[in-house]
Amino acid sequence: MEVELTAPNGKKWMQPLGLFINNEFVKSSNEQKIASINPTTEEEICSVYAATSDDVDKAVTAARKAFRDKSWKSLSGTERGALMLKLADLVGQHAETLATIECLDNGKPYSVALSENLPEVQNVLRYYAGYADKNFGQVIDVGPAKFAYTVKEPLGVCGQIIPWNYPLDMAAWKLGPALCCGNTIVLKLAEQTPLSMLYVAKLIKEAGFPPGVVNIINGHGREAGAALVQHPQVDKIAFTGSTATGKEIMKMASATMKNITLETGGKSPLIVFEDADLDNAATWSHGGIMSNQGQICTATSRILVQEPIYNQFLEKFKAKVQEVSVVGDPFEENTFQGPQVTKQQYERVLSYIRAGKEEGATVMMGGEPAPQKGKGFFVAPTVFTNVKPSMQIYREEIFGPCVAIVSFKTEEEAIELANDTTYGLGSALFTKDLTRAHRVAREIEAGMVWINSSNDSDFRIPFGGVKQSGIGRELGEAGLTAYCHVKSIHVNMAA
Repeated sequence: MEVELTAPNGKKWMQPLGLFINNEFVKSSNEQKIASINPTTEEEICSVYAATSDDVDKAVTAARKAFRDKSWKSLSGTERGALMLKLADLVGQHAETLATIECLDNGKPYSVALSENLPEVQNVLRYYAGYADKNFGQVIDVGPAKFAYTVKEPLGVCGQIIPWNYPLDMAAWKLGPALCCGNTIVLKLAEQTPLSMLYVAKLIKEAGFPPGVVNIINGHGREAGAALVQHPQVDKIAFTGSTATGKEIMKMASATMKNITLETGGKSPLIVFEDADLDNAATWSHGGIMSNQGQICTATSRILVQEPIYNQFLEKFKAKVQEVSVVGDPFEENTFQGPQVTKQQYERVLSYIRAGKEEGATVMMGGEPAPQKGKGFFVAPTVFTNVKPSMQIYREEIFGPCVAIVSFKTEEEAIELANDTTYGLGSALFTKDLTRAHRVAREIEAGMVWINSSNDSDFRIPFGGVKQSGIGRELGEAGLTAYCHVKSIHVNMAA
């Protein structure tokens, strides 16, 4: 049920291949598998078992049994928190292995996985571990004839579906609050990037979580994902991914009126006003779209620049891309941008670049494949100018290292351009006028606004969107509300 793998950096580890159900790795019921491909070399890393609907049922049954079992149900919040802290420590101890797996399977730079993604996993787990014995109810004064109070109770079995762009981070965002509140979990991995979380499954068992509390399955969305969403014994679905898939999940979950949280697509604006610090704006604008190969739901992929400083900003932004966005082998220390995660995503990004050219936008830089040694799903960082708001590259989520830059005259026009989208996830603005900054922040239709930065999210701050960018919030104290319900208890003191 596991195979020894060796990465280009010389790291060796035993990679689990099975479905993690009841703290054990098992084969899928029909032994079907999915190949995991290295996007840097286009070669197969290994094949992992892919869950059928029967396997999903086994995982849900295990989670339901664990939810009712005293080994989990009777734990105090403090004891649950201790298990989560132990898991966070184990993640830290295995950080180099996990970063290696993430680099190999996802294509993100090893240095980024080690210095950013692994600390995020630990921070989220520790944050919610601290909340596990502090998620209090209330006593409500209604007079001496009645004693009224509330308690916060777990929802039950939570189906969680994570994307391929941040496999470790997104899993932590979902596992953290769910475990904090006392739920049990069936975590469905993205079929493109299953390896790192299958390795974490070993750490979950080592940390001492009872069997069935966390079950981790790999499989195709159309089979395993659909079975999980529609399963009658699943009480909640949490999903991160595309808006189109989110809509399908809403439909399927409606049959049993499941509690749902959705974090879906985005086409986030970044506004640069004429009084902005342009060096700062160029630095953050670059990171806001080009980091993680542009594969970020909150990527500030529409840059709106006030006319008087438009040309000056373009020069600084182009220089920043040329300086920082080094495309190359993700195991190399100086690499900023690795490959797109799959051939399908690579081809999707290139199709949008072609559409931009056909619709008349100007490619200021990039706009072509960037293979390394003749291999890999690499795309050159691409900057479009002369973009009209009607163009596909302005309106649709590309999910790659491609940015559209447009100009505006007035604050009112900037707000109108920013809000001219079906999405509402992230946004950013740059100005030295803090009065205008707060005023514009209130006018932008988005779940998050960054002032003089971009995409610097924090595990202590709620994350989520409006419009077609999702329902509910993750992270921060607000992330707990999605994983517990409030029960009101009335005591007649006169009885």
